[in-house]
Order: sequence, then structure tokens, then C-alpha cells
Amino acid sequence: MKIVAFGASNSKKSINKEFARFAANQFNSTALEVLDLNDYPLPIYSVDMETEEGLPENAVLFHQKLEESDLIIISFAEHNGSYAVVFKNLFDWVSRVNLKMFEGKKLFLLSTAPGPRGGVGVLEHAIDRFPRHGAVISSVFTLPQYHQNFSETDGILDEELRAKFMEKVNLIESI
Repeated sequence: MKIVAFGASNSKKSINKEFARFAANQFNSTALEVLDLNDYPLPIYSVDMETEEGLPENAVLFHQKLEESDLIIISFAEHNGSYAVVFKNLFDWVSRVNLKMFEGKKLFLLSTAPGPRGGVGVLEHAIDRFPRHGAVISSVFTLPQYHQNFSETDGILDEELRAKFMEKVNLIESI
């Protein structure tokens, strides 16, 4: 199983990238690639730019990464209740490469944040939106209070949250 994982943020110290990496490493995978959105810079999406200049190479390359995967793990940063601008822009460009960018792909959607809701608002947006782009949402998980509940060395610290998370991993692996 080929896994592509990324945090939907461009923060150099992204807790969502770290959480996506942790999640991906919980699977028995033959191939794993953790992407950094900073490696795919794109101009702000514009119909005029697309008409005049075509699709940016980084949008095409990112779409290729999605195409090569069997499972896509995305951990969303929440900015004012929705996607981080960098992800929304990438999403807009990649949807121009292929509107059904997630066609037939299993997705494990995550969110985490320092606060008690853990980014649940942005996760709700993705759950609603992504099936329209062909996604098969295999499972979702929100980790609240990241700094209290997660360690880069030990993973999810809260036993109850860790058990719920691992149930979801096991469910996806059994599909």
C-alpha cells in the first residue's frame, strides 16, 4: 500500500504535518511519502492566469503524487474555521488539473489544533467537500489540545484518544 500524507499547512513547525507523519507511520505500508506544501509553491489561483499561462507545474506534480497513492492522509490546520489559505489555493489549482482529484482514493482525514475542538470545523468542510471530488473517506479523527495530547516521540498521549485513533487505523487497514 502506497501512502501519501501531508499537513494542510505551510507552517515550518506545522503540528498538522507532524500529526500526518505520525498517522502514516501507524500503517503497515510498503511505501510512504510525507509531502510538505512548501515544496509546491503556487501563484494565487486565477481563471485569467490559468487561461493565459496554463496549469502550474507544481499543481500537476502534486496531482501526480495523489494519483500514485492508495491511501491519502491529510491533517488539516484550521484558520478561522476553514482551510489554511495555502491548502485552499493548492486544492483550487489541483482541481483544475483533475476535478475528480481523489477519484477512487481512500482518505484518512485528520485535524489537530492547540484548542479543545482540535480543528473540527475545517474537518467538517473537508468531509462535505471531498466526496464531490471522488474521495472515499475511510475515516476521520480529531485530536484536541495538541500540546497536551501529543508528543513527537510518544505520539498520542491520552490513552482513550490513542485507542480511538488506533481503532480507525485498524479499520482502514482492514478495508
